[in-house]
Amino acid sequence: MSADPLATLSRRTASLVAEGAPHVVRVEGRHRGPGSGVVWSSDLVVTANHILERDEELEVGLPDGATAPAELVGRDPSTDLALLKVSAAGLTPPAWSDEPLAPGELVLALSRPGRSPRAALGILARAAGEFRAAGGGRIDRWLETSLDLAPGLSGGLAVAASGAAAGLVAAGLVRGAVLIVPLATLSRVTTALLSHGGVRRGYLGVTTLPIRLGPSAAARAGQPGALLVSAVEEGSPADRAGVLLGDALLSLDGASVRHAGDLLPLLEEDRIGKPLPVRLLRAGEVREVPITVGVRGEQGGRRP
Repeated sequence: MSADPLATLSRRTASLVAEGAPHVVRVEGRHRGPGSGVVWSSDLVVTANHILERDEELEVGLPDGATAPAELVGRDPSTDLALLKVSAAGLTPPAWSDEPLAPGELVLALSRPGRSPRAALGILARAAGEFRAAGGGRIDRWLETSLDLAPGLSGGLAVAASGAAAGLVAAGLVRGAVLIVPLATLSRVTTALLSHGGVRRGYLGVTTLPIRLGPSAAARAGQPGALLVSAVEEGSPADRAGVLLGDALLSLDGASVRHAGDLLPLLEEDRIGKPLPVRLLRAGEVREVPITVGVRGEQGGRRP
């Protein structure tokens, strides 16, 4: 007599919960209830930034029921990720996998809102390419689940049907949706947090407005629109390169810029300190100037 498929699935799910629970901790960092975190290494835990309402007096609830103090290594609000250093022994990370999930696949979410783990089973509702979160951070893949929002869910572990750790459960990236932050994003952001305490982003030091170019200007520029420079920060990379109020930015490093959000993807950390060619339209003439990308937050550095 063949085994009952439902019973087989039930046993498999219970096995995945038992295997994954030791890698999930409770994170005490806010007044209205704890969140969850996933063991990243023997002394590090990755979690959701929005569940940390303070930088100090953080505590982690361990799988064995004990608690341990935690220190904030760094946080990146733009991707809603944070990294904690935990003073505890016996922490082991899960077996991560970057194998892409497909819509319809089962996804198990493991969180720890209390002393014991909480499991929730859903499916991957939608998958797409990289996107920008509301805070501007780059998430390498859109992985939307059918999971319901629940206390302590954010920062939990997403487990694929194979048993591999697929990413971090995120309920703070998109309002009303539970997403999975994939391994590629976790690796990139945690590396930056360990190195700098945050994710460094480049800036030029300009404020811009999208404009539509007139027929003759569009013909010279080779594109219908541009970004009009409405302010230049004194001492900024753009200022040092000679960018002027009223210039129209056409492209950065060969990529056309026509909308306010076009600059942000072109100012990732790997471009900091590099001279990039900027095409601009000034007094009806197309020019090219090199701008060495600065670090946002240094010397003011709030503009793109």
